[in-house]
Amino acid sequence: MTRRDLIEFGLAAGLVVAAALAHFLEATPVLAFAAAAAAIAMLARLVGSATEQLGGRVGSSAAGVVQSALGNLPELFIALFALNDGLVRVVQSALVGSVIANSVLVLGLAFFVGGLRNGAQRFDSSRARLIATLAMLAAAILAIPTLAHAFHTPAAAHGRTLSFVCAGVLIVLFCATLPGFLRGGDDQASEAPRWRFATTVVVLGVAAVGAAFVSDWFVSALTPATHAMHMSQDFAGLVVVAIAGNAVENVVGVQLSARNRPDFAISVIVNSALQVALFLTPVLVFASLAFATTLTLVFPTLLAIALLLAAGIGALVVYDGESTWEEGLILVGLYVVVAASFWWGA
Repeated sequence: MTRRDLIEFGLAAGLVVAAALAHFLEATPVLAFAAAAAAIAMLARLVGSATEQLGGRVGSSAAGVVQSALGNLPELFIALFALNDGLVRVVQSALVGSVIANSVLVLGLAFFVGGLRNGAQRFDSSRARLIATLAMLAAAILAIPTLAHAFHTPAAAHGRTLSFVCAGVLIVLFCATLPGFLRGGDDQASEAPRWRFATTVVVLGVAAVGAAFVSDWFVSALTPATHAMHMSQDFAGLVVVAIAGNAVENVVGVQLSARNRPDFAISVIVNSALQVALFLTPVLVFASLAFATTLTLVFPTLLAIALLLAAGIGALVVYDGESTWEEGLILVGLYVVVAASFWWGA
């Protein structure tokens, strides 16, 4: 472990303490927001460094799955807190927003930065096609209850039951495909790890848990700003909560692509979207039975359509096994338009 690593650990700890003080001492929303955002960014960098060390031992594919799971912890905590408060619309928007943000925004930024720095990047197209196909399948299943409701089909009156059916299928798909992702392959040569395995695991775990708490403080500090700017609940969930909860993947994916490791970058970014769609969302659907308000997959119609568009266009971009900065810019542009369409409330 280098001196730089130790400095980063100390800086991350200091920023987390600062964010905690700003939150619990009820500092101004702007100060609390800035402290939490800085802490999230630093924790994301630590997770990125630890994931690279893990990739040197188990391969980038398996490391990407583990990192994505840890990176999604903030979303789990935020969703549970919001469900407890009856904020189902925010949770729905945040879950769909996480899938869209990873498969469009973060992937686009990674392609854009990686393309500018390294030129056209090539990756394992067969594996990318499998991931993209699963993403499209998950998006279609998630959108079915919404489409049934929007088109007034006989299933529209059974949205809750249909949501449970879809959630069950998604969990089965997740369990069936997880072993293949964990086995992965030697898609790219990994650098020899500098850290001991125990150190890597501890850093990953502590940073992920810290990111969960700091993300919650971040969202709490941002609430007054959403009211002041007349921001809709859909936008708050789709953009603000989703990006805050995915800060880990935002930093790690772009960082890996800039280092010309596109396979690892795609594994981290898209696996996060898949885990939200195939596992986190259906688990929350069943977990919501413990709360007063049940979470269903009957989303606002535009939200479901945006999910389908994001999955389809994202698949088109990765199917050829090559990425350029132009493709990255296209994805980012799509995300900006989708986000803008949800800014205004009812």
